[in-house]
Amino acid sequence: MYNYQFGNKYYNYYNDLGIESIEYQIMAPEQSQNRQPGFEYLMDPKPIFDDFSYVGSNKLKDKVAIITGGDSGLGRACAIAFVKEGAKVVIPYYDEHIDAMATKDYIESLGGECLLLSGDISNKNFCREIVEKTLDRFGKINILVNNAGVQYQSDSLDEISDEQFDWAMKVNIYGMFYLTKEVLPYLKSGDSIINLSSVTAFYGDPQLIDYVTTKGAIVGFTRALARNLALKNIRVNAIAPGFFWTPLQPACWVKEKIPSLGFDAAMARGAMPYELAPTFVFLASDDSSYVTGQVIHNNGGQVMG
Repeated sequence: MYNYQFGNKYYNYYNDLGIESIEYQIMAPEQSQNRQPGFEYLMDPKPIFDDFSYVGSNKLKDKVAIITGGDSGLGRACAIAFVKEGAKVVIPYYDEHIDAMATKDYIESLGGECLLLSGDISNKNFCREIVEKTLDRFGKINILVNNAGVQYQSDSLDEISDEQFDWAMKVNIYGMFYLTKEVLPYLKSGDSIINLSSVTAFYGDPQLIDYVTTKGAIVGFTRALARNLALKNIRVNAIAPGFFWTPLQPACWVKEKIPSLGFDAAMARGAMPYELAPTFVFLASDDSSYVTGQVIHNNGGQVMG
């Protein structure tokens, strides 16, 4: 069903800097999707969401995790890893039904349990529904992963419409606020919240002004909430991924930019979603029992310090 192949074309990307002896492997050829969120099943090559050599050790045994946008991309990789570690997962997603069903089928093939919920997280009534249906099905909530988001390429501030800015804020930060507020009364000592920021919040991508604004807000939200909940032993952390091959990329960028994404990292490549999965497990499990208010930078050295 899935074709796990990296691109095999090479580009000498930094000729203008006099670096001619290093070849950079592209992750994907030119492609685009004219909608947000994107569809994983249309991507070429398909993202690698599971490290087949990864064997769980019950780090999340009997935990229940809500993972927004877990139908595809980083959220799918997170869900697969959590299931391997013994968790049951709830996946709220927008309308990517084919991707969502593929994720559910894969989880069930591993012997896991998955509840799919379709709706708009920028609507606080849907966020309340997520919590109610999670409790009806599993009886508790231990982990919240605020992963869902939208991203648009705009070359200048003038190109960002009021509607686009409003939608980015509502999905990326309002949705996080609404769902976290609904989940919080059910979290207990030792439970965890993981928010998805972005490497772009730390270098300020000039073509993602509205997106960067939301991702910077997520860093502030994470740090303030972490201090607020620290004495309750509820940990709140963020991840700031670099370029990962997910539906967000072809849904955002012009197709000509796709082959070069990730080249500006020190490791001179992008990454597949499975490479982020262990970070999700670390922050969700007792392995990070003394970690809160932090931003984990999985970006191949694109931003350091």
